[in-house]
Formats: sequence, structure tokens, C-alpha cells
Amino acid sequence: MIFILKTIKPEIRILAIDDGPFEFKRKGKDILIGVIFRGGEFIDGVLKEEIEIDGNDAEEKIIKMTNETKHKGQLRVLMLDGITFAGFNIVNIKNISEKTKLPVIVINRKKPNFDYFLKALAKINKYEKGMECVKAAGDVYLTKVKPLKDKRYGKVFYQFYGCTNDIAEKIIKLSSTRAFIPEPVRVAHLIATGIVLGESLGRA
Repeated sequence: MIFILKTIKPEIRILAIDDGPFEFKRKGKDILIGVIFRGGEFIDGVLKEEIEIDGNDAEEKIIKMTNETKHKGQLRVLMLDGITFAGFNIVNIKNISEKTKLPVIVINRKKPNFDYFLKALAKINKYEKGMECVKAAGDVYLTKVKPLKDKRYGKVFYQFYGCTNDIAEKIIKLSSTRAFIPEPVRVAHLIATGIVLGESLGRA
């Protein structure tokens, strides 16, 4: 299903979602943070949910978070930091797109190694679910972005569902204003790590 975005305005409303850091192999919950951004310029709102580490509820919680926010009517696209959250809590972006009626763009800082990913999932009996989600996300594309005030270009790998490749690429470029990833994803990461650790750490 393709959702028609007739015009891509500089302040297009993007909901970007990332998870917080967690202790490897620990059971329990992790946070899921959503930020509503106007293009790559400034933040309009923050959303929060909890998901199970290595669980199966991230997809459901992302759909709930998106559909229940007061900003829903203004949202034009979802942006996810990968297709896994809180370890191996995997999401199907086709399902998310169709249940929220919004295109979904997945941002990857590095090109995903799906063979390694699926082998890891096979060890925890999630191979079939993982394969389904990888297929739903589709091919991995590469684009180059140039933040405002930066002379260099950086690489962004991405996948998408619910829009065309040229639209996905245009939104990524438009929103990558401060770093070599879209600003909504960068800020979601900063907020999530800050809440969990008391201070944002690592590359955003």
C-alpha cells in the first residue's frame, strides 16, 4: 500500500522512535521513546512506552503510540531506528504502516548483515518471525546526506514501506540537518539514553 504524500514540506511532521540502552541478556523491560519533529528543525512532542527485552510487543506498542498521540492528525511519516528494539523485539514495518496509515522509513547507520541477524534469531526460535520482518522491510538503499554547515557528506542506509524510494530519500535528506542521520532519530536516541543512564552517551 502506498500513501500519497503530495508535497514534502520543510516542516513535515515525523514521528521517530528509538529504544533505550539495556543490559545484555537481562530480562525485564526497556523504554521506547518517540519524538515528533518538524522536518529536521525542532521537536513538537515526546512519547514513551515500555517493551519487553527480547519480547514480541514492540510492533504493537509502536502502533499504539502512533495512533493514540494527540499529534496523529499532523503526522506524515514514521521513522524507526532499525527493525529491532530492546534486543530481539522485532517489528514488521508493513503491519505498522497499514495499521497507522503512515509510511515507515527505517534508518540504519550501517548496512544490515541479515545473514548474521537471522542466525542469531534462529538460536532463540525467532527465525520465521525475523525472516517475515526482513522481507517486509524490503531492500536496503543507500543515500548521502549533508548536514547544514557541514562540508562533508555521510552515508545513510535505509528501508521503507508505504511510500516510494524518491519520497523516502527526500525525507531523509531534508531531516538530516545536524548529523549524518535524520535529526528526529538522533534526538530520540539522545532522549532514550538520557532517561535510562541519566546522561546521553555514545554516538547519536
